[in-house]
Amino acid sequence: MRRSDRYRFIVILAGLVVLQFSVRARLGGERVAPDFLLLALLIYTVRTQPGRGATVGFVVGLLRDALTPASFGAGALAHTVVGYFSAWSKVVFFAENIFVNGCLFFAGTWLRNLVVLLASGKLKGAQLGWELLVWSPLQSFSTAAVGLVVLWLFSRWLSLRLGEA
Repeated sequence: MRRSDRYRFIVILAGLVVLQFSVRARLGGERVAPDFLLLALLIYTVRTQPGRGATVGFVVGLLRDALTPASFGAGALAHTVVGYFSAWSKVVFFAENIFVNGCLFFAGTWLRNLVVLLASGKLKGAQLGWELLVWSPLQSFSTAAVGLVVLWLFSRWLSLRLGEA
């Protein structure tokens, strides 16, 4: 990776963080809107080592928990788990395939929501099932769709070869 590519990568991640705090509230309800912060984490961690992915996931989780103090710690745990497993997934899957990245974005969002819901203990029974089987897949789909658009628009900046996908 060239030095200029690293700066482009940072610009894309910073742009996703800005979108999280400026545009996300206007894209629908909290349950359905794409999670740009998690998307930035997943784009970063799929290209790094599991230890770094877990560390960045922990920091992102603490940032999210600072915004929702009612379940402090659940987000840090969830983002750490997602950061670790998404970084580890590059060993198992071909990280430059756009379909695999879309599936990773979907699974990462759903896994994060699962861990947050279980660790926070706010929902039980039918509410938990409804959240995991309806709302979480909708948010996962919207996050994956935005992630695929980001990968498609900035494939050269992210060093993706979409022609081989």
